[in-house]
Formats: sequence, structure tokens, C-alpha cells
Amino acid sequence: MKQLVISGINLFEGGPLSIYYDCLNCIRDMGLFHEYEITAFVHKKELFENYQDIITLIELPKSRVNYIYRLYYEYIFFYRWSHNKNIDIWLSLHDITPRVCAKQQYTYCHNPSPFMKKDLSKIRYDKKNVLFSYFYKYIYRINISHANGIIVQQDWIRKQFLRLFPITNVIVARPTSNFNHTFKDESSTNKFIFIYAAFPRYFKNFELICQASTFLNDLDYEIWITLAGNENVYSKNLHEKFQDDSHIKWLGLQSRDQVFSLYEKVNCLVFPSLIETWGLPISEFKLTGKEMILADLPYAHETLGKYGKATFFNPYDSMDLANCMRNAITGKVIYVQHEEIIPTNPYVSSWKELLELILNESENSETKCTCV
Repeated sequence: MKQLVISGINLFEGGPLSIYYDCLNCIRDMGLFHEYEITAFVHKKELFENYQDIITLIELPKSRVNYIYRLYYEYIFFYRWSHNKNIDIWLSLHDITPRVCAKQQYTYCHNPSPFMKKDLSKIRYDKKNVLFSYFYKYIYRINISHANGIIVQQDWIRKQFLRLFPITNVIVARPTSNFNHTFKDESSTNKFIFIYAAFPRYFKNFELICQASTFLNDLDYEIWITLAGNENVYSKNLHEKFQDDSHIKWLGLQSRDQVFSLYEKVNCLVFPSLIETWGLPISEFKLTGKEMILADLPYAHETLGKYGKATFFNPYDSMDLANCMRNAITGKVIYVQHEEIIPTNPYVSSWKELLELILNESENSETKCTCV
């Protein structure tokens, strides 16, 4: 049988782990395990018990101990393991293009931090992410020219990869949405309510909403944010600065179902995040048909797609956001129909299309198994 290897040894929670699950679910649905011997390198086998019947799992638990282990596995262990195995396709699902012996090699890149505006002052909140914003592009660069294709979720990220790296084949693969929720409109008619639901990371830019609120004291409104003020250094700092603003409601972290319930009650989503791979809350809130005020950044335009009730603001200007919020509260927003951004090829809109593209390229390639 042909051999397909998938590596994602640093994926263990949240959105990145769901990418691994989506990939394996599609492999199962397509029946590829009948044609390929599939090996998956994972952080912990227990996270992948549902797939043990179709793939061989290899656990590398030390991959998250530190980056030395991670780089050892990616550039030394995988090379030694893959030698003389005649691997047809190697698909890496977490940013790094490993050193391997394979006929075809693809890397899924979903960390947009190198393309964010740099701000070293934020290091007091999150050393890791701030440092990544400076150095992750060098991690991306290692071995990237040996990949047959780089996979990203949005066209604007593809343009950045083509600008920064010596590559030509960057595939835009929009994330598959299995979201099917019917929202009821229970929005307030007495008080205008904004919501921003996100985990407190500095690039989520919560402070901009809090700063904007200080310009709107003459109006009747509320801002619901999913922070309690004790989650980490960043949220604690925000709470200390803005806890006296009676317009801001500190709800604490919410489950996905709780967030959906909140979406039904509010009037408008505010989304000031400075960087996103996709921006899932925008896609979800879009189904409510309600107003949105979004950061005027490429990810937000591409995620929004076709929609008639959104306006954009400068995510570095609290007064600009305050003006947008004032217009929303007073009903003075003039919306312009926002249109879908369709990427040029290579472009796929599902995991099925992505795997078919990779398999077709492999079938049509006469490349011999090589070690790089």
C-alpha cells in the first residue's frame, strides 16, 4: 500500500487540534485508509482514540516539553524514522516543514503572528507570543523550499508567504464549517448591547473597546466581555484600569453554548482583534443577521465575506471605534454591502477538496522518494 504520514505533535487543544480532527475525519469519510497505510504522529494517543481503527498512532509526548524537543523531532527524529520507508506523502499540520524522506511534502501553516504589527511592550503580558511575532517567520523559513505545497487559510496570508519565502505553491484552504445553529433574536430594545467574546490574549485588543467606552458616557449601552479580570496578567491589568466603567460587564469565560446564547441577546458584535488565522466568531455571529463592527484588517474582510450589516474601524484608534459604536447606538450607521473575497487557484473550500488536490498532485508526480 501507499504510505501517507501526518505529523502534528504540538497540537493538543482548541482550534489547532480541531484541524487535526477535521483532517482525520475527512480521511475516514473518503475511505483513504483502504488505499493508504496511514501513520499519524501525535502529542498524546488518548486524544485520538476514535481513529485507532484506521491509522497507526505514534505518540511523542515530549514534543511539548520545550522547543528543543520539538525541533529535534521535526529535523532529526523524523528524518531518521522516514529513511528507507518509501513514503508517498508527508503532511505536517503545525507550521514547521520537517526534514523527511518522502516523495511529496506539504505543510499546513496557521500561526499568523509574524504578520502582526510588532509591539515589544506587550511582552509583560505574554512573552511567548510576543517573541513568536518577531521570530516565527524564521521558523517558517527553515526547509520551506523543500515542501511541494504550503497550506494556509486565507488569501492575504498566502500573499505574505509568497512575499517572504522562496516558494511558489501556496494553497488557500478555507476551514470547513460544520456549524449549524439557528439563532433566535432576543436582542434588547431598551439598551444597546455590544459583545466581544474571546480569551484574554494581548493581541485580542480588549483594551481598545474599554478605551472607546470612555468616550461614550452620555449614551445608554453595555459592553459584554468574556473576562472576569483574574484569568491572567493581561485581564487583571484591564480590570484594574476599567473596573469602574459601569458600561462594561465582566462576564468571565463562557462555554461555546453560553456564547451563542449571549449572541441572541445582544445587538452588535465588536471584533477588534489584531490578528487571526480566520476569525471564527465573525463567521458564527454572521448567522444572527445582526450588526458587526470589525477591525479594518485583511483577515476580517476575508472572513466576513458577503454581508450587509458590518462596518470597519482602525484597530489602533479608540476614538474611531467609539464613533462607530456611537453610530450603532444612535442608529446612524450607513452600511455598504460587503462582498465575498474569492482567492485565485490553488484554492479549496473543504478538507475533501484539499486532500483530493494533494493526492492528485502525488499521482501525477514522478518524483522519487528523496531525503532533504
